[in-house]
Amino acid sequence: MKLKIALLVAAIAAFMTACANSPDMIYRPYPQILPQHVHKLAVRPFVNKTQQFGLEDKFNLQVVQQFQLDGTYPVVSENEADGVVTGEIWRYILTPIQYDAAQVPTAYKLLILFHVRFLDKKTNSILWDEPAMQGVQIYSDPSLPGGSTELQAQQSIWERVSQDVVMRTVSGFGAASSASSRSIPGGPQSSTPTAAVQISTAAY
Repeated sequence: MKLKIALLVAAIAAFMTACANSPDMIYRPYPQILPQHVHKLAVRPFVNKTQQFGLEDKFNLQVVQQFQLDGTYPVVSENEADGVVTGEIWRYILTPIQYDAAQVPTAYKLLILFHVRFLDKKTNSILWDEPAMQGVQIYSDPSLPGGSTELQAQQSIWERVSQDVVMRTVSGFGAASSASSRSIPGGPQSSTPTAAVQISTAAY
């Protein structure tokens, strides 16, 4: 009996070693959910550090709506909340990426960068921190078929990034989804088209 158990343990160990050494093996850490004492959340108004007026109101509204749609945690005032989502919109770059024969831009890439954190009010500590959460939208000029306006491109980013914030909060604060802060370019923070920009992603 002892021999059978020993053989079984050895077989399991050999299987686990083979899996760990397999190039197809994907590491998926178990999600870290919020502490049990967090029952209600607040979304503190985001700070807009760009030169674009009104971005923070639109994004803040979208984040609140996404939490309400998710329904895992009720969104309340900060005085009533156990945890607070807070952060800044700190970079806004609009880049023309395609031109017509007359060198008039026909397509653009909009990049908006966010610094988002989650504050545990009970311990007064930051549970997770995404310093360069990014939203990217590539779109054609509205004068072209299927084109969009800059405001429509912004709305697409609000929707996707707000979903990321909710997923980051509800599904686990052990994930890494920020761009590398070292790869974020300097330059203008306005909607004035700039030269092409390269943004790479890296885990924190």
